[in-house]
Amino acid sequence: MNFETVKEGPLMGQLVRLPCNGPSVRVHELEWQKRGLSYTASGYGAKIPTRYMVRTIDQKWRRVYCAIFSNIGTTYVVHGNQKTIVEVNL
Repeated sequence: MNFETVKEGPLMGQLVRLPCNGPSVRVHELEWQKRGLSYTASGYGAKIPTRYMVRTIDQKWRRVYCAIFSNIGTTYVVHGNQKTIVEVNL
């Protein structure tokens, strides 16, 4: 997922998401993921780390997190103190 800072208008200064796939996305599993374990006992939470990382506009690789409280989740990255929703298309 690529990000672009808005240059003008009501969203000026905010990061927005752009479609992304290929070299801007990579799989980087954590140890508990390699062992097939869940991050929480229930599998639900506000900041569950996923196996994906994306390169943001500042060229840093950032972990994709998932907020999941039912049978659906929302994936996002944290950029500074701002959360931005992402869609990882592999």
